[in-house]
Parts: sequence; structure tokens; C-alpha cells
Amino acid sequence: MSARTQQSQPSGEAVHRAGFACFVGRPNAGKSTLTNALVGKKVAITADQPQTTRHTVRGIVHRDDAQLILVDTPGLHKPRTLLGERLNDVVRTTWAEVDVIGFCLPANEKLGPGDRFIAKELASIKKTPKIAIVTKTDLVDSKQLAEQLIAIDQLGKELGFQWAEIIPVSAVGDKQVGLLADLIVPLLPEGPALYPEGDLTDEPEQVMVAELIREAALEGVRDELPHSIAVVVEEMLPREDRPADKPLLDIHAFVYIERPSQKGIIIGPKGKRLKDVGIKSRKQIEALLGTPVYLDLHVKVAKDWQRDPRQLRKLGF
Repeated sequence: MSARTQQSQPSGEAVHRAGFACFVGRPNAGKSTLTNALVGKKVAITADQPQTTRHTVRGIVHRDDAQLILVDTPGLHKPRTLLGERLNDVVRTTWAEVDVIGFCLPANEKLGPGDRFIAKELASIKKTPKIAIVTKTDLVDSKQLAEQLIAIDQLGKELGFQWAEIIPVSAVGDKQVGLLADLIVPLLPEGPALYPEGDLTDEPEQVMVAELIREAALEGVRDELPHSIAVVVEEMLPREDRPADKPLLDIHAFVYIERPSQKGIIIGPKGKRLKDVGIKSRKQIEALLGTPVYLDLHVKVAKDWQRDPRQLRKLGF
């Protein structure tokens, strides 16, 4: 809607906006952490190693003047496997469908070839407003931050486009996260809310539960198995014959790895690591679903699943 049309509205009548924004950036640029900070509840998986987000998780920010739906995409990167190619396709499809793109660039890392690769792709998307979000500002001093802001401004100019905004944030320190939402909202189209008030994500619960299990499974083995783990929740059923005030949800899930030799790594000595994964993820799942959970975890080998189209389909990619 043009500025002129907006002005012709009766004064005092509040405009409500609703639309989609997505965060892009190199793997591990702080996109999921930022999504969680904006929504105020854990909806996207976060981990210290790259390429942990595999599903488009929508976080929904409800405000009086707007509803902002955040789409969290996998990091765009030069693909080495069939899984990598599919992840990149997901990213480009998402970019074509959103109202605003936020490009996340960590304050503590100089701009590199990966950032330029993404910025070049962004330059080819003409109509969508692009915001540069400088993440992890709690890790640098003011001089470093200033240098990064100048470099990012320059990057846009080199590629022939103008950033709608450049904003430094720290999701961990909760600095300027609210301001980021304030800057995105005016770029959204006018319209009523697209989701009911209480919704924080439209991702199926089974997918979110699988992501929480995978996050816990990655924690102890990030160096050995960064991308070899997939989780499938086979079923989630309320336990029968339980009194209404003491419900229990039975969750049966499989942790898939690529080679038999990885099984021992995931299970750990005397099953300790798998037990820890169960305890940690069960707490997160209970917090997410608001109900006590019995979690049954098993480890299975799906040979070289990242390169096999049939296995990828079976594992939800």
C-alpha cells in the first residue's frame, strides 16, 4: 500500500499489519536464537554447530498492531550432498514467498565468501525489502561493531541494492530485539491476523518433538556426528486408563544415524549418553506440550541417508 493511501485513512483508526519475515544467513549466524527471542518461547532448534535447522519452523509474534510470522530456514551454503541441495531449494522458495528478509551476520566474524554468496542471491530478489541484522553484538566492542556495520552497508552498495535497515542486536542479551520487531512491522502488508492469538508456531507437534530430541542428541557428539543424526517420532499417544488429572503421553521415537560404528557413540558406555538425551529432551518436550511424557528412544542405522533420495523422503526431507 502506498504512503499516500495510508494517509487518506481516517485519523485515529489503527492500522493492523500481518505478514511473513524470514531470517537468512550462513549456518550458525544466530537465526534460530533470534527467532526464539522474538517469539519469547523456544520454537526453533538452536545448537552450537552449523546446519541444525532442517524444517521451516514458523514462530508467531502477536502484537496489538501486528502479527509477525517468522519463517526460520536452513542456512544457505554450497551443497555437497543431495540433502544440501534440497535445503538450498527450501531457502530460495521461502525467500520468494515472504514480505521481509532479515540477513543475519554475526558481529564477531568478518564478512566472508559465504556471506557474499548469500548477499548476491539476495540482490537478485528485487521487490522484497531486506534488513541486515548484525547478531551476537554481545561478543564485540563498539569499534568492531562499527567496522562491521560499515562493511555491511558497503556490501549492499557493491551489489547494487539498499538495505531497508541495518540493525545490531543481541538475542542472548535481549538487546534491540524489540526494536527489530518495530522495524519489521511497517514493512508488512496491512491486514487482519492470520493465526489465532494463542498460537506460537504452526509446526506439527511431532516435528517439534523430533527437533528437541535431535538437539539433545547433538549436544554430546557435535564434533563426531554433526550432520549424521535424524529423528523420527513414530507415535505420540495419551496413555490409556490414566485419571484425567494425571495424564501421560507415550512418545516412541527413533534416532537414525548413517553407520553402525556411530551407534556406540550415540548410546554411550552402558547406554549413559542415550539415557541423558532422553532425560534432557523429555524436560523440554514436557515444557513445550505442558503434559508429563514417557519417552521411548531407540537408535537405528539408515546407511548414508543424507545421499539416498528414498531415505531422505522417509526421514521427512
